[in-house]
Amino acid sequence: MNITLSHPTHFILLGIPGLEPYYVFIAFIFLLVYMISLIGNVTLLFVIRVDRSLHEPMYFFLSMLSSVDLVLTNLTTPKMLSVLWLDAKEIYFEACLTQMFFIHAFACIESSVLLVMAFDRYLAICNPLRYKSVLTNRVVLLAGLSSVVRGIGAVLPLPILFRRLSLCNNNVIHHSFCDHIAVIKLACTDSTINSLYGLAVALLIVAVDLASIVWSYVLILRAVFKLKSREAQVKALSTCASHICAILVFYTTVVLSSVVQRFAKTVPLFVIILLANVYLMLPPLMNPIIYAVRTKQVRRRIKILLHCPRNH
Repeated sequence: MNITLSHPTHFILLGIPGLEPYYVFIAFIFLLVYMISLIGNVTLLFVIRVDRSLHEPMYFFLSMLSSVDLVLTNLTTPKMLSVLWLDAKEIYFEACLTQMFFIHAFACIESSVLLVMAFDRYLAICNPLRYKSVLTNRVVLLAGLSSVVRGIGAVLPLPILFRRLSLCNNNVIHHSFCDHIAVIKLACTDSTINSLYGLAVALLIVAVDLASIVWSYVLILRAVFKLKSREAQVKALSTCASHICAILVFYTTVVLSSVVQRFAKTVPLFVIILLANVYLMLPPLMNPIIYAVRTKQVRRRIKILLHCPRNH
């Protein structure tokens, strides 16, 4: 097989076909979201780092979430902006596979971190006396490392499987970044294994994690409603509010984007691409806002950093 024909030296990212007249406006929105995401997540990481009262498992997991969000938003947005604003559509073959790998790996890692955070809330509410003895710094570190290994291990076969496909000089990607489904559509040989493996990863990671999170909250709600005091019930549930919001933002966008991209044949291409951008850009934007608004300790520290008076 001719290697040059199988693997072009570069791909062409078309951006968001069908919305070309609006590229300047769309890029401005993307840039605004990107800047807010960077500032929000860096601020959150800094606050947790400098405030020793936040050196607890819940906030360590939140640091992991912010770190993953920073990676995800930096993997895609700068290149998307260059495509939309500067018409810099070329991306090298190896760079495209690298981007594809890390996007999906870190999406899996984020799902794992959200699952670990659900266990953290379960333990804090259902078994508070064992909370500190179970979630030691060593366990927190192992949970973070396990999330990374799980995400990388699950996604590593994607670029390996892609290399076995022949592209026959078809190098135009109808997308704004190297998404797995968009990339394997370039193949002129059978890509069934690639599609099935990608679907299997989505089901085994997202479906299993989401089902586990839902089950943990069933146990949490059962424990909360056993509390005699209404005030205690509200306080217990309020500690979960930020995490629930983060879950809804991430899994709603991931599931919607995945379902539409795989099964909705009549949906316009630009809608599919915009949904894919939303699932990568919305969680990094919303998570620091959610935790800054909903978590009193984080909000207090941010006010101190901004020299704002505290509300009594």
